[in-house]
Amino acid sequence: MKKRNTFMRLLAHVFNTPWHVRRHFPAAALQRIEQAISASEKTHSGEIRFVVEGDLHPLAILRGVTPRQRAIELFSQLGIWDTEQNNGVLIYLLMADHDVEILADRGINRHLGQQGWESIVKVMQEKFRQGRFEEGVIYAITEIGKSLQQHFPATSEARNELCNKPVVL
Repeated sequence: MKKRNTFMRLLAHVFNTPWHVRRHFPAAALQRIEQAISASEKTHSGEIRFVVEGDLHPLAILRGVTPRQRAIELFSQLGIWDTEQNNGVLIYLLMADHDVEILADRGINRHLGQQGWESIVKVMQEKFRQGRFEEGVIYAITEIGKSLQQHFPATSEARNELCNKPVVL
């Protein structure tokens, strides 16, 4: 059974083209997502990043790299773990696997925990099933922003530590 799952996953990734990402996230949608992140970050001192990836390299699939492992890798590569107050959050969408991961640094994670992130992911996935991808991402940004605002309100010293532009891989 494991071989078949790996094979089916490999096929899903091989046939997921950049067009799939562009179809669900055209330039205008990515710009609105960036604006939502910027607006959210004016209300708190946290940092939110959004990454959408169409597919993984076939070797990564054969090695069994999970969407969570890939999200952890990107969390590190993008320096989300390196914010001054340890309050960075990554929203990661892997299109080929239909998977969403939200990773948060320890500063905010201790307040919300995995259960809080999972409730946001559930709503996002429902919106994605309805074809409302941009709306799902903006919903997550809004909800994450509310939590960050509660635990890390904006201060006059707060600065934008990470780029707000969505990353498309």
